[in-house]
Amino acid sequence: MAKPRRAIVVGAGFGGLALAIRLQSAGVETTIVESRDKPGGRAYYWERDGFTFDAGPTVITDPACLEELWALTGRNIADDVTLEAVTPFYRLNWPDGTNFDYSNDDVALKQEIARLNPADVSGYAHFLDYAAGVFHEGYEKLGHVAFLDFASMVKAAPALAKYQAWRSVYSIVSKFVANEKLRQALSFHTLLVGGNPMTTSAIYALIHKLERDGGVWFARGGTNRLVAGMVAHFQRIGGTLRLGDAVTQIETLGDRATGVVCASGWRGETDAVACNSDIMHSYRDLLSGSRSAQRTRARLERKRYSPSLFVVHFGIKGTWPGIPHHMILFGPRYQGLLADIYDHGVLSEDFSLYLHHPTVTDPGLAPEGHSTFYALAPVPHMGKFPVDWDEVGPILEKRILDEVGRRLIPDIHERIVTKFSYAPKDFAADLNAHMGSAFSLEPILTQSAYFRVHNRDDAIPNLYFVGAGTHPGAGIPGVVGSAKATAALMLEG
Repeated sequence: MAKPRRAIVVGAGFGGLALAIRLQSAGVETTIVESRDKPGGRAYYWERDGFTFDAGPTVITDPACLEELWALTGRNIADDVTLEAVTPFYRLNWPDGTNFDYSNDDVALKQEIARLNPADVSGYAHFLDYAAGVFHEGYEKLGHVAFLDFASMVKAAPALAKYQAWRSVYSIVSKFVANEKLRQALSFHTLLVGGNPMTTSAIYALIHKLERDGGVWFARGGTNRLVAGMVAHFQRIGGTLRLGDAVTQIETLGDRATGVVCASGWRGETDAVACNSDIMHSYRDLLSGSRSAQRTRARLERKRYSPSLFVVHFGIKGTWPGIPHHMILFGPRYQGLLADIYDHGVLSEDFSLYLHHPTVTDPGLAPEGHSTFYALAPVPHMGKFPVDWDEVGPILEKRILDEVGRRLIPDIHERIVTKFSYAPKDFAADLNAHMGSAFSLEPILTQSAYFRVHNRDDAIPNLYFVGAGTHPGAGIPGVVGSAKATAALMLEG
């Protein structure tokens, strides 16, 4: 394959933007085509009544993978984005009132562990050694490399076996620590990339090491400002961004992708196409004219997809310095709740919440004397729980706000200035997300690396994929890593 002179990237999410920056930096004339009115994909945002609401993601880790995108052309990320460290990374809270502040401050973290169970301090040290090992094997060595054939998986097998990759994150954590709350504290991270801690491969314990070494960060102005910075950098080096014009077809001729057609009628001819769009939407809809793509679509339909999310955004009167930037409000059940979401397709009476409170770091995201929040609950995707979210949504919204009120802000309903929710049907409508899944393919071992959607299509050699559905998976470092792997394939000629 010769290095393409022109490339079109479908979708302006983090993966698409990162790939486009890499291609443009290497001299490939690159155009991103985005269906929505703003770039960002899942990192969309809204401005309402003076409040700024990030759609998500809101946890930024491994800033080095982002800094690299600017360094390719001798620039500095600080020219466009202000990243601020967040500490504690998260405050974990249980229904009995127990709090656990999770950070990379060794002394403080050991004290937090000792409060739950002194005997687990040494167990945590052993878990940290394990996390460091899987971080090296799974992220540093394999996180930015494409798996295009089974032989590449075989080469990785000894390392995967050494770290018992077939076991779950929760199982591995339980090997090292005995306290149930601490087991939850050290295993919940997989939920941030769509994985069930009870079934997601133990390799994903690397997230703990990733956060510990690189910290947890926030982009001043919100995650949307990081997206805006990436767009500014991409355009500065000559890239083109087309907004508000959905790709309706990827044209193919034989075993080649030749261009894209958009809803407006615009047609772009190109040497290579890279999809940052939902993988099922790409294969089922955009590549409907390709027989090989339809065979892939049939296989993808049988895969397991991550759950969806129900997110309540709300702006309220008052400031809350006692509520940290990130909180996890655990419910009364852990394993049972996860089984309801992932296996049974049940919307349980109880739930666990991720609470995002960005104005404690950046008050400018709300009018003076006010605060911006969102509360996020994992819920089954629409394939497992096919309900009318217009009916269910308002009920769940009230229950979530009631719970935040009960545990943190007693008069929350009287304080609300503006609020709105985002449901699985919105993921499906706005992002063409298959069954409303918030994270694409579920990150289990049999859907990882070679078993995930390949960064380059097997039958159409100038068709590429980037983002949560391909290797290595969801989360900002994951999709930015996928861009590095895909760019290497596109530029190797």
